[in-house]
Amino acid sequence: MVQFRCASTLVVLAVGFAVVANAQAEKTFPTDAEINLVLTQTERAIQQYKPLIDIEAAHLGKDDADTIAHDRQVVSGLEMAIKAFKGKPQGFNGPLGFAFFEWLDDASRNAALCAGGSSNQAMSQMMAANKDGAESLLHLAQSCADVSTLIYTVSENAGSLYQRYVAAEQELAEQATEVAQKCTDILKKNSASPKK
Repeated sequence: MVQFRCASTLVVLAVGFAVVANAQAEKTFPTDAEINLVLTQTERAIQQYKPLIDIEAAHLGKDDADTIAHDRQVVSGLEMAIKAFKGKPQGFNGPLGFAFFEWLDDASRNAALCAGGSSNQAMSQMMAANKDGAESLLHLAQSCADVSTLIYTVSENAGSLYQRYVAAEQELAEQATEVAQKCTDILKKNSASPKK
């Protein structure tokens, strides 16, 4: 009788794990292709953003060295994540995917701040009758605004993928809990039946 219970338990667990594995295959977790597309989009956006940080640093000077250092740190984090995810795209489907999304959001915001700050400086240069300085700063402001929009668009794509990951993970956990509960109910039912 004990052997029958053990065998029954093993069969139930095997079926339960098979159901969970099948459920996982049916979920809409972000695919490698989708993740790689976001990585390529991010690389292109960063290629446009990095030179702007250097130009911004030249215009701001040492007064805003912390701002420039933070911008470079965010870009460095994104580049590190891109390298890691290219080796293992499914790493996006976890806590590092959320960090990646946050870095994109930070980069977009930082580029928008660059646009705003450069516009303000351009206005000051115009008031000081420095036409060349004003034009240079206006060009930087427009470039920063453009790259901010681009990075924001990429972050929306990454955020959408991450939402899909979270939803699929939650659904999978709910199904696993349901299977575990069914197994528990069967075990309780089998243990409660009278022994012969």
